[in-house]
Amino acid sequence: MPTDRTPLDTNGHDLLPRRADAVQVLIGARSGEPIVIGARFSCASCDEMPTYVLREGAVHVQDPCPYPMGITTEITLDVPSGKLIVTDDLRDVYDVDIDAGADYNTALGKKQVIEAMAALGCAFGTVSNTCPGLYRQGANSYVIAAPVLDDNDVPSLPDEACLAEISTELWAYSIADFEDWKAKGGHPGQKLLGKYTVVDVTPGTYKFTYHGGERGFDHHAADTVVFAHLERVAPTPVS
Repeated sequence: MPTDRTPLDTNGHDLLPRRADAVQVLIGARSGEPIVIGARFSCASCDEMPTYVLREGAVHVQDPCPYPMGITTEITLDVPSGKLIVTDDLRDVYDVDIDAGADYNTALGKKQVIEAMAALGCAFGTVSNTCPGLYRQGANSYVIAAPVLDDNDVPSLPDEACLAEISTELWAYSIADFEDWKAKGGHPGQKLLGKYTVVDVTPGTYKFTYHGGERGFDHHAADTVVFAHLERVAPTPVS
């Protein structure tokens, strides 16, 4: 735990930057109030600003974080056509106000945007500037992941498993039922950013599990970075 003169208990909040040793914890010489220098302005999980209190010889964040392990976000997407449009940016059809809730850069902000996009019919998630792809893992099972190369330039995920490359001009993936996208105004051959790929899948309902908001998630990891898991969880409902 980074300290200067006094220990710091973050009470589950994600307040420490990558260089945690740069954080200083002091007690004001005149006020006697806790002073924390170098920590995040607000929690990277819940987006709350910390209130520091001095108790039992240590500085504590007064209220606990509701997401001490970060947030794993799950949404479902109906794909009755059996065709997925896979790309970075589908805001031509599916768009939300990312400033309507918590800070978009926090785990809570990501969760809110992902759920709002899902309500419109788009599976969405932030992936930083990693240029990931959609990879088949098994029957009706996929991952959105960014592989790495070993010393012989062999990728950590096989090329033949890659069904779509995702250009990240938006630093995100956006996936929807291809026919739903067209029915709502999407025009094949015209996109806001990047390119898209249409992938054939078994028609049905797919669960997307997004990991980018989990505590300790590192998109700079030395191994394959898996942003999301996809799996078919139900057949297409009969209308």
